[in-house]
Order: sequence, then structure tokens, then C-alpha cells
Amino acid sequence: MNRAQLELFVQVAETGSFTRAGEKLNITQPAVSRSISALENELGVRLMIRDRRQGLMLTDIGSRLLVQSRVILKQFEQMEQLVAAEKGLEIGKIRIGSFPMTSTHLLPRVIRDIRERYPGIEFDLREGTVNDIREWLDQREIDVGLIIASEQGEFESIPLLEEEMQLVCRDDHALASETVLSIRQLEGVAFIICNGGYEVPIYDIFRRSKAGLNVSFTVHNVNACLNMVQEGLGVALLPTMLLAGLPAELKAIKLEPKIYREVDLALPSFAEASSATKLFVETVQRLYGRSGRSGSNNVIQNGLM
Repeated sequence: MNRAQLELFVQVAETGSFTRAGEKLNITQPAVSRSISALENELGVRLMIRDRRQGLMLTDIGSRLLVQSRVILKQFEQMEQLVAAEKGLEIGKIRIGSFPMTSTHLLPRVIRDIRERYPGIEFDLREGTVNDIREWLDQREIDVGLIIASEQGEFESIPLLEEEMQLVCRDDHALASETVLSIRQLEGVAFIICNGGYEVPIYDIFRRSKAGLNVSFTVHNVNACLNMVQEGLGVALLPTMLLAGLPAELKAIKLEPKIYREVDLALPSFAEASSATKLFVETVQRLYGRSGRSGSNNVIQNGLM
């Protein structure tokens, strides 16, 4: 078993195709098939099953070895980065999971900062929902993820942003004359919920307030959400960061008590992180980090590098 076989196994599992995996690694399909067969023979287990209807599927042991293979390949990268650092170079690839708001408003500045100092660093960005990002972290598909804070402590995390959320409605809405709103006043009001990390604190505050949340529409894009509010289809709760330059016919109203969406930077294990990943963590914390809060997950302290 060697590194090339593990890389090929991971590519086949992720693409679901011997042909596409070969194309990514510049290897012919027959060579891919032979390499996987050799790996299975060496291990003495079936890693994959070909099904006419469902295509290529991992066996149970194949799924478990996929996670371990990613860990081993990451360790190869860590060795290369250590050697490069000894030579005065900074190299490596950082696999980042992010939801739409952080992709747009946070990551570009971080990537520019790192690129200016270490042009040899590569970035692999994946965007999805908060649940997607947690799954990618669990499966070691990414090195670090930006997630909405939760009480679950399955990952090591750093608290980054604490964004106040406000109600957005049309200026002719029944609530538009209010200067401050309580959650109880929002009970039964038609809501437009924007997924992708915006919905987590909304469901949480309504649950904790024991108030009824009336979800009329669910969308996956902030612009779509604002357009629907503009058309009078409902109201929305959105972070203050996104409310600059609202259309004239829309109004933002503060809530009391205030609602915050807390964004964390999460890793499967800081101790196992590569030097490139630690560099990313240090940069994000330097640019956006804030002091820890009570009830946070296992918080990584300063002094990372």
C-alpha cells in the first residue's frame, strides 16, 4: 500500500467513477482498476462494489478506510510542509468549508492576506450548508470549516464573529412602525427563512422563547430572500452585516432582547492540523477573532504557530 494507491482510492470514492478519477490523476481507466484491485488484494477486503443501478458504491469497510486514507494523505502533506518550512518555504493546500455569507464577506480578505505573504499556499473552497460543513469535517474532506456555533462539541472551535440579527420588512408592513420588537410580537408573522447558516439562530430563539414560528417560504439565497420581502411575501431575520444599502421600501428593526448569530472556525483536531491550516487559523483569528464566550466549544487559544 502506497501513497499513490491511497490518492487513487480517495479520488475514485469521491468521483464515483474509475474513469473520472483517472482523468483527475492522468491515469488510464484500466490502470485505475488494476491499482484498486491490487489495494483490495493487499488488504484482503472489498472496498467497492459496482452496481448497475446505483453505480460505484463503497462497502462498509471501504467507507471507514476512506476517512482513514484522508488522514494518512494529510500526514504526507504535513511532512512535505515541515520540510518546506525548514527550507524557508511555505507551501500546502488548505481545504475550507464555508457557507454563503462567510464565503462572500470573510474569506476573500483572509485568502488575500495569506497569498500576499505565502504565494505557495493553495486553497480548495467548498460551499454548502452548515450541516454539509459538519459532515465534511467529520469525514475529513476539509481541513477547516466556518460554522454556526452550537452546543455540540464534536470539533475544536474558535469563536470568530457575533452578528446581531434584525427583522427586515416592507415599510408598509404592520410591524414597520415599531422601533424595537420582541419575539412574542413575531409569533404567527409570515417568515421567509434563508438557509445556509441564517436559519439556525432563528429556530433556536423561537424555540427558547416558546413562540410559534410561521415559515411561509424557505430560500437558499439572501438576494432571493430580500426580493421576496420586497414583494410583501413575508419578513426575514438577517445579520446586520447584510443590511447596508437596503432598498428604500425595506426597513430593518432591532429586537429586544437582541439575537446574535455566532460564527465559529472549526477543525476536526487542531493537534493534527497541517502548518498551512494553522496559518489559515492564525490569519482568520488575527483579522476577525474575538474573545471567547461562555458556553463555547473547545476553544483554541492564541500562540498557534
